[in-house]
Parts: sequence; structure tokens; C-alpha cells
Amino acid sequence: MKFQMLFFLLILNCMYLSLGQGSFGNCCLGYVVGMKQKAKRNIESYRIQETDGDCNKSAVVFLMKKKQSRKNPGTVCANPKDRWVQELIETLDRRMQN
Repeated sequence: MKFQMLFFLLILNCMYLSLGQGSFGNCCLGYVVGMKQKAKRNIESYRIQETDGDCNKSAVVFLMKKKQSRKNPGTVCANPKDRWVQELIETLDRRMQN
């Protein structure tokens, strides 16, 4: 009886861990250190990733105009504290206002 209960708890724990791994599918796990001018011109919009909920790293997620390949995945994650990121956000905000 103890073995069956232990086995059941082990299976339940494995299922819980496997479900928890899928919650970070849409989160940035790292940052780029810079972007070329050509890539900056291909940014369509951006969103701010907060550290609440599923994601544990704050980031700015730039959404590119078109996804071309694995090297250009369609989204780029950057550190919101970097000066170039703040300047790019200001530029995008001005572009969206016009």
C-alpha cells in the first residue's frame, strides 16, 4: 500500500513539473546586445514584458515586420535599461504618432 501511494505521488509530481515547463513559452530568456540600423528599420512595434505572471525577466520585445528565417525570428528581446533600447522606444513612439 505504501509503495502504491509513493508511486502515485511520484507520477503526480512528474506531471506537475512537465506542465510547469510550458508556461515560459512566450517569455524572453535573454537579451540582444545591439541591433543594426537595417534591423531597426524593420521593427513594426514593441511590447514591454513585465516580471509578473509567467515571466521572470523584464524585457522589451521588438516585433519585426516579417519573419524571414531562424536568424530573424520575428521578435527580438532587449534589456529595457540599455540606453539604445530607450532611444529606440522613443523613436518608435514618434513613428507611431505620425
